[in-house]
Amino acid sequence: MIASGIKSMLLLVVGMVVLPVFAVGEAPAGDIIDIVTTAQPPVIDGKLDDPVWQTAIKFTGFKTFEPDFGKVPSAGDTVVYVAYDKENFYFGYRCYDKEPGKIKSSMTRRDNIFDEDWVGVILDTNNDKQSGYGFLINPLGVQGDGMMSIEGNFDDSQDMVWYSKGAIDSEGYTAECAIPFQSFRFPGKKKIVMGMCLARQSVRFSETHSFPGLSPDRGTILNQSQLISLSGIKYKRVVEILPAYTYSKKSFHEEGQWQNGKGESDLSLTGKVGLTPQLTLDAAYNPDFSQVEADAGQVDVNLRYDIFYTEKRPFFLEGSEAFQFSGNTEDAPLLSIVHTRRIIDPLFGLKLTGKLSQKTTMAAIYAIDEVPGEDDGQTGNAGFSIFRVRQALNNDSYIGGFYTGREYGGGYNRVVGTDGRFRISPVSVAEFHLFGSMTDQAGNFQRQDGHALGLRYVLSKREMTLDIGLQDVSNNFSTDTGFLTRTGITRLAVFGIYTFFPKSKFFLRLEPFYWSSHIYDKESDMFETANLFTFRVQMRGQSEFRLDMIGANEVYAGQRFNTSGYGFQFVRQLGKKLYLEIFFRRKGGIYYDPDDPYQGKKNQAQVGMEFLASEKLRSSINFNYVDFFRESDGKKIYDYTLLYNRTTFQVNKYLFFRGIAEYNFYRDKLTLDFLTSFTYIPGTVIHLGYGSIFEKIAWQGQEYVPNDRFLETGRGFFFKVSYLWRW
Repeated sequence: MIASGIKSMLLLVVGMVVLPVFAVGEAPAGDIIDIVTTAQPPVIDGKLDDPVWQTAIKFTGFKTFEPDFGKVPSAGDTVVYVAYDKENFYFGYRCYDKEPGKIKSSMTRRDNIFDEDWVGVILDTNNDKQSGYGFLINPLGVQGDGMMSIEGNFDDSQDMVWYSKGAIDSEGYTAECAIPFQSFRFPGKKKIVMGMCLARQSVRFSETHSFPGLSPDRGTILNQSQLISLSGIKYKRVVEILPAYTYSKKSFHEEGQWQNGKGESDLSLTGKVGLTPQLTLDAAYNPDFSQVEADAGQVDVNLRYDIFYTEKRPFFLEGSEAFQFSGNTEDAPLLSIVHTRRIIDPLFGLKLTGKLSQKTTMAAIYAIDEVPGEDDGQTGNAGFSIFRVRQALNNDSYIGGFYTGREYGGGYNRVVGTDGRFRISPVSVAEFHLFGSMTDQAGNFQRQDGHALGLRYVLSKREMTLDIGLQDVSNNFSTDTGFLTRTGITRLAVFGIYTFFPKSKFFLRLEPFYWSSHIYDKESDMFETANLFTFRVQMRGQSEFRLDMIGANEVYAGQRFNTSGYGFQFVRQLGKKLYLEIFFRRKGGIYYDPDDPYQGKKNQAQVGMEFLASEKLRSSINFNYVDFFRESDGKKIYDYTLLYNRTTFQVNKYLFFRGIAEYNFYRDKLTLDFLTSFTYIPGTVIHLGYGSIFEKIAWQGQEYVPNDRFLETGRGFFFKVSYLWRW
């Protein structure tokens, strides 16, 4: 879970306040700072006792940007040392803390540090304001990494190879890291200018600090990073080979007896080669695209749209930020043009990502999927072709284009289009997208064409944000490579928030806001609206309370239904060991039967808790409940409850043991999964897992019947090992 501090850093439209830089040569703030080289690299042990830190460039003067801008950090000062050699970038961090015993940190898995204290850096290696690499470290040296998008959103799905250590001491904590230049892309020039933003989070104060300081009046984070320069780095071609072996065996209880499945072995090979300093080709034959852990259960009854599951497969993650497009607002019907989980079981895949020039980004995927589209009566393999290009303009503006295609038998779905983002002023941007689709499902030359249009305007300042968007999706628009919830609508979305900063040590921000969605349904020639009025309070300890009032209706199957209601949410970090989240909403609902829909009422409740029993042992439990009552007679149609527990013992940064238990009360199904995982670096892994399914049924005569006792109906075992060779 990404805590509010990192969310604010990565989502707010922010800018730079000129702050002092203390460096060798006393370089003034705002200038391009030349980072010094070192002939003797530091030992990455979390201790700042290496000679390199005595001569490295030193940055201080961190200021807050969460919960407010430009304040002196409550926890203490932060000092960051930066140096490099021909192979690596080096960062050393001294994070002073007046109460080191209250530092929140644990030995946890990679990318699970965002609700803890951390320190790190964002690097815009091309200085084009379009994207940035993020490298974060908690006080025990656990890594969190990923990519920052053009808007400042942070996606932690991409893992890179780098090395870090951290240590807590009487003054706070220290951390060191070495980031190989082979792990990210940069221009192949004698002198390279990058943008750099340093940041630190202190959980108990609900504060995030940065250098340079950030102001909401000067654009995005990437727009205002401190410029640094490096010289003499020679491009070293990246060559990687990643073989993997997977063995799995599944057994099922069928017709009253166990049917032992046949063990399946699978070999796969993935390779990467750097064609230029900024352009990389990935290829995979018979790739193992299986997930180590199954997706957590979700309520899957009475749904109008498919459930969206995020991509977790490593092959597709690197460079995935390039497939994001502009012009969308929250809950827009066209969620993505490229959703790679549509490629279910590739026979092979090719991917080309990176830069054609300093300002031209491209990304392309070609894959053959062995899983046919059975819902459309398709047979045989399907071919996916995806291409994206983006040309950076001034500041963080750009213009781009897309092509996506899925070919199967004689049928096809193809989408072409363009998108763009234009900075109007330091505090405002305008965006758009326009896509056209061409679809012939049966291959009988009966093509259907459609379009999707999006326009958006965003104004963001310290006290207020205004976000207005318009989307129009025609009836026949279709995308087999993306994720689309609804067609045949025109939608106006409006979001406005005003922030008060009270002079209080307890209340940090008071935020009333309004969000609305107004839709014209073309098929029924009817209008629907949703209006959310919210009052949100942010407090210390990463705490938040919000109260929601909803005035809404929804058009379905030619009828308009009432979906108004109310709700609240409470989040609290209770000291270092306990995290609590409570959500409740009561509102009108629809029973989504296209032939006989009807009005109802529904309640939704979620409770989540995570307990850090020790530095290495944590357990979380999540309760999710939804019910539905028919309004005409008050009859309960269903109630759906999910109970989920996840317990992990993290031996060190590399090795963990995990148990997951999930009980679905609606389906009377219990799932138990156990996983042992060792990850030295991304790609070099060993996974060993076992899972069982239990249902409340019994075999009686010729059929399974309901029963009060659990019967194990399925079990599975898997083993996976892979090793990354890098030259």
